[in-house]
Amino acid sequence: MSFSILDNKTPLLPTAGFLETNLRSRPTWVEIDLAALASNFRITRDLVGPAVSVMAVVKADAYGHGAIECARRLQEEGADWFGVALPEEGSQLRKAGILGSILCMGGFWPGQAGELVEQDLIPTVYRLEMLEELDRAAVAAGKIVNAHLKIDTGMGRLGVRFEELPAFAEKLGSFKNVWIDGVMTHFASADQAGQDAFTRTQTARFKTAMKQLESYGIRPRFNDLANSAGTVSYPLARGNLVRLGGILYGLWRDILQPNENPLPFQNVMSLYTRITMLKEVPAGEMIGYGSTFQTSRKSLIATLPIGYHDGFVRANSNRGKVIIRGHFAPVVGRVSMDLTILDVTDVPGVELFDKVTMIGDESGLSVYAEEMAAAVGTLSYEITCGISGRVPRVYLR
Repeated sequence: MSFSILDNKTPLLPTAGFLETNLRSRPTWVEIDLAALASNFRITRDLVGPAVSVMAVVKADAYGHGAIECARRLQEEGADWFGVALPEEGSQLRKAGILGSILCMGGFWPGQAGELVEQDLIPTVYRLEMLEELDRAAVAAGKIVNAHLKIDTGMGRLGVRFEELPAFAEKLGSFKNVWIDGVMTHFASADQAGQDAFTRTQTARFKTAMKQLESYGIRPRFNDLANSAGTVSYPLARGNLVRLGGILYGLWRDILQPNENPLPFQNVMSLYTRITMLKEVPAGEMIGYGSTFQTSRKSLIATLPIGYHDGFVRANSNRGKVIIRGHFAPVVGRVSMDLTILDVTDVPGVELFDKVTMIGDESGLSVYAEEMAAAVGTLSYEITCGISGRVPRVYLR
């Protein structure tokens, strides 16, 4: 999928802009506001202060926002750390000219250590076999390479169990070409005020782990515990490096504790389409797959060229809402793979090819990814990550 870049925020009109320059393209697109992304980064950098480095997490294609373009803008803003899940994601950033430190937070697979060393990617390690392979690759390249050691303090996913750390640390000295430059853990429930005691337990376990490592002569430069929620709600757990994902993209309403005073984060992603068909139907008409909606009056029905393959999830069926001409319009019937149906009877002056805001702000109204996620029982991250690659991203500078 090719990506378009706009230099301003000129509205896209039915007969100009997007449709005029993409005559053979479906009028469904995402706009990514890179200025809003930069603003969110500056807010978080000011929040943590100069003694704490900020890692911009751009894994999963920057939560669906486009990792390369987002990383480039964040690099312009002074970000010198980037977080990815996979070495493959890190390689893409290197090839795109990203120069900062790139942490592969999920570790790496057998056979990938040479690529890590060659491209100066920093892996997260949590098994001795990983260190053995990384050390061999570093020796072969004649380099000393950095790695971050992950401690499992209670998340239960990746990491050396905190009780087993002393036995693990005892073997670290045998890897002469690998330097443990950072130690990290991951909070399981920093977004939940009711789990405060557990988050503090994880913090205490991490501090104990740091002391144990020091007793074995391991003194990493970086210690990082906090994700977005931990950074905002637990200042004493920030260490000297924080990993920020959702809040950089303006996704905070369902990942920060509700008692937190909201910071002025801006929405970065907006999702749009246009009406591709309008038709009047009588009262009593059945609409969509399974005939799950019946009109109660003479209705004006609109069809949109967007569906669940594009990321407008099927759970929006008969419950989602969008914005047209400054009015909300409900989704009726089941969302199809490629098409969605609306009841636009109450939208004054609605016309064919009118712009439809699926996610975003318009005329004082808004549909946020967090709001959509809550309506269908998921998290905002899943909504933005789920916007598929066949929906072009338009970058606003």
